[in-house]
Amino acid sequence: MARRAVKTAKATKTAKAKKTTRRVIRPWTKDDIRNLKAHSKARTPVAKIAKEMKRTVGALRRRAGILGIGLGEHR
Repeated sequence: MARRAVKTAKATKTAKAKKTTRRVIRPWTKDDIRNLKAHSKARTPVAKIAKEMKRTVGALRRRAGILGIGLGEHR
């Protein structure tokens, strides 16, 4: 039988750490909110709004909840 190489804890620590991207929090402007409300009235799909506004679906849904407006084509 061939011996298998086993990584030790020391070997793992010395390996190069993965570079992670930093999260950038963009504040909501009055224009963003106006745009979101317009999409709400037009019943635009959330995925389409997310792409256009360059925000995640979760961020859009959270802001819509704070504003008290519905979001998405079928609510």
